[in-house]
Amino acid sequence: MKLRCLLVALCFGVGALAGKYTRELNEPKPSDGGGGSDGHPVEFRIAKLNQVWEKAKRLQLSPVRQAELHSDLKIQEKDELQWKKVKVEGLDEGGEKEAQLRRSFNVILAKYGMDGKRDTRPLESNHLKDHDTNEGDAFDDPRLDKLWNKAESSGKFSNEELLSLKREFQHHKDKTHEYNILMDTVSRTEEIHKNVISSLEGDAKEHVLHQKHTDLKQKMRDLNQGFERLRKLSHEGFTEDSEFREPRVIELWEAAKRTNLSEDELDSLKEELRHFETKVEKHSHYQEQLALSHQKLRHVESLGDKEHIRRNQEKYETLAEKTREMGYKMKKHMQDLSNKISQEGLQHNEL
Repeated sequence: MKLRCLLVALCFGVGALAGKYTRELNEPKPSDGGGGSDGHPVEFRIAKLNQVWEKAKRLQLSPVRQAELHSDLKIQEKDELQWKKVKVEGLDEGGEKEAQLRRSFNVILAKYGMDGKRDTRPLESNHLKDHDTNEGDAFDDPRLDKLWNKAESSGKFSNEELLSLKREFQHHKDKTHEYNILMDTVSRTEEIHKNVISSLEGDAKEHVLHQKHTDLKQKMRDLNQGFERLRKLSHEGFTEDSEFREPRVIELWEAAKRTNLSEDELDSLKEELRHFETKVEKHSHYQEQLALSHQKLRHVESLGDKEHIRRNQEKYETLAEKTREMGYKMKKHMQDLSNKISQEGLQHNEL
C-alpha cells in the first residue's frame, strides 16, 4: 500500500514538473528584469520566436538582416497572440487563421535561411546594396537584369531616378523570392493536410487548402503587375505626375487604384500613404546608418582601444534597437494599410 502511494505521488510530481516546464517554455517570464534562465533578456513572449532569434544571432546575420528579422518576428508575435484570443473565443473553427500563421512562420524561417534547407544565395554583407552589386547580374533574374541594363544605358534617368528605379527592381526581386518560398511551403504542407483529412473535417481542411491557393494566385497577379510596371518604367521613364518614390508605397497605391474607391477616398488614402512613405524613407536611412555603424565598430575593434570600442559598441547597440523599433512600426503600418485597402475594395465591389 505504501509503495502504491509512493508511485502515485511520484507520478503527480513528474506531471506537475512537466506542466511547469511547458508553461515556462511557451510563456517566458519577465522576472529578474525580463531575463531568461541564462540571464539574457527575453525578446519575445513565444518560445519558438525566441529560439529563432537566438539562432539568428549565432548565425551572425548582418545587422540590417537581424533588424529585419526582429521586425518580422514582432509582427508574427502580435498576430499569434491575437489568434490565441480568437481561438479561445471559438472563432477559428476551420483553422484557417492558424494555417496562415504557420505559413507565415515557415516563410520567415526560409527567408532568413533557418528552415534547414541549404541556401544557395550569396551571403549577406554589411555593405550597402547600391554599391555592392555585380554589373549585369544584379537581380538573379534574366528578365529583370535585361530590363535594368536597358534602363541604365538609356540615358532617360537621372542618378536619383536610377536609385529609385533600382529600389523598385530590388523590391520586385525580394517579392519574387518570398513568393517562391511561400509556394514551396504550401507544396510541402499540402500532402500532410491531405493525409489527415477525415470525413468529419474534410470540408474545413479543403477550405484551408483552397485559401492557400487563392493567396498564391493573388501574389502571382501582384508579381505580374509589378513586372509590367517595371517594364513600362524602363521603356518610358518616370512621369512628372509620379505620386510616390518608395516601392512598397507605390505597390499599395497601385492596389488602391485597382479598387472601386471613390475619388475622395483615394485622396484621403493618398495623404495617408504620403505619411507612410516618410516613415519608410526614415527607416531606410536608419538601416544605412546601422550598416555604416557596424563597419566602423569592426574597424575600431581591430585597433584594440577598449574605451573607443565601448563607446562605439554603445552607439551601435542604440542604433540597432532604434532600427528594429522603427522597422516593426513601419511593417505594422504597412500591414494595416494593406488590410484597409483590401477590405475597403472588397466592400465596394460587393455593393
